[in-house]
Amino acid sequence: MRLDELPQSNRIEDRRGGRIPGGRAGGIGIGTVVVLGLIGWALGIDPRILIGGAEMMSRTGGSHQESTTPSGTPSDAMGRFVSAILGSTEAEWTDIFAQAGKKYEPPTLVMFSGATRSGCGFAQSAMGPFYCPLDQKVYLDTSFFQDLERRFRACDVGSKTCQFSQAYVIAHEIGHHVQNQLGLLPQVQQAQRGMDQAEANSLQVRVELQADCLAGVWANRAQQKWQFIEPGDVEAALQTASAIGDDRLQRESQGYVVPDAFTHGTSEQRTRWFMAGLKSGDVASCDTFRTQQL
Repeated sequence: MRLDELPQSNRIEDRRGGRIPGGRAGGIGIGTVVVLGLIGWALGIDPRILIGGAEMMSRTGGSHQESTTPSGTPSDAMGRFVSAILGSTEAEWTDIFAQAGKKYEPPTLVMFSGATRSGCGFAQSAMGPFYCPLDQKVYLDTSFFQDLERRFRACDVGSKTCQFSQAYVIAHEIGHHVQNQLGLLPQVQQAQRGMDQAEANSLQVRVELQADCLAGVWANRAQQKWQFIEPGDVEAALQTASAIGDDRLQRESQGYVVPDAFTHGTSEQRTRWFMAGLKSGDVASCDTFRTQQL
């Protein structure tokens, strides 16, 4: 993909290399465990990862302060890449919202290394990128991009087409911000409180597949404006969507599949909904909540 014409965003907090703020030494309380469990459930993140991160932070003691920088555009290659993708999402979603008579409020993207604080609790690289609706920020440890290539085999190692896979990942998280701006995430979280785990997971799948579709809408609109997609890029994104499908991840991690535990959708579903948005460029094509067939 070509980045030279994409607009740069200055809505990035670069916390890479910052020190982790410590909590009180001696572990975390049961109240914290409960809260983190609820947050993980609402966001589709394994609560054990959040709890493990909180315990790690607690053991560091309270003397460390995290160094942060004001929002801006990082000067290194990875920072400029993230800034370009974020900037293009800002441009496209601002236009799409305006066409519907609405105002788009762009999120901030936090780049970090290892772990950091978020409005939804502690963020760890092991969690992968995620969107926190409480502070309306996307959290990204770019080491996840290396995991895409090597651990998940989501794109060809060292290939330039992997950049579009990375862009898809960022655009998916921005899709969650769009959902939040439209009031969908609060509605879903309210509905999930009255459901059992399997039902809540099933609804979360619809949330995630819609975010995949919205990522496709961004790619379609950005391509019309900047012609930035190159041969092999879309195939790489589809390979990535397939690699991080729930069925494939479960089969590789535990040898069998538990559909009731799905939170993001199957490989086939994720690729199909991304393509639905990419082909149409229309938000209306992303209504995963009313369709009977995901």
